[in-house]
Amino acid sequence: MSNVSVIIPALNEEEPIVGVVHECFATGLSNEVIVVDNGSSDRTTERAREARARVVTAPRGYGRACAAGVRALSPECDIVVFLDGDGSDVPTFMNELVDPIVRGTHDFVIGSRTRGQREPGSMNFQQLLSGRIAGLILRLLYGVCYTDMCPFRAIHRDALAKLHMREETYGWNLEMQMKAARDGLRILEIPVNHRRRAGGDSKVSGTLRGTFVAGARIMATLVRVALE
Repeated sequence: MSNVSVIIPALNEEEPIVGVVHECFATGLSNEVIVVDNGSSDRTTERAREARARVVTAPRGYGRACAAGVRALSPECDIVVFLDGDGSDVPTFMNELVDPIVRGTHDFVIGSRTRGQREPGSMNFQQLLSGRIAGLILRLLYGVCYTDMCPFRAIHRDALAKLHMREETYGWNLEMQMKAARDGLRILEIPVNHRRRAGGDSKVSGTLRGTFVAGARIMATLVRVALE
């Protein structure tokens, strides 16, 4: 039987984090939910612990948070699930992400918000467009078709270790997708539903500066990994 662990990067998510952790436990797939506090100035850490998550900390940077979560995994973990701490991802889809890996047919399963049902206002035009453009570029580079850079994803722990992830900020998700395609992992994309965030402010799409910084980091990651 496979052991599934969940990693949730979180920055100032005291409002939604309890619900997110509870939903992850409610799936019955994992006894290990790790919340990575990415430099919060609110009560994210306390609230996550109240929800029975294990909390670790990391310096600011989405990729740094994900990497810190990976380092904190228990030795028994076989499959790693990543999702955001803002309540927008829907943990009830976790079984659909994990099952192909458990069955041994795939190494990496990523959710696609663009193919699933989205609450109005849950994604803006820039997010939809950037996912499609990135998918087109990766199809040209590697012959793998992605439609999104969704943070909700599952990967076999051994496969993740072989990717040698380096990105420290917003390009982490794209780096994983590119390296998975480049290295020949068995990849599956499935539709997942997506909700409006349950509280707090978006660090990417909530401000013009956030959108610009994230876009710049993602483009830098695309170029770096493509040239490796």
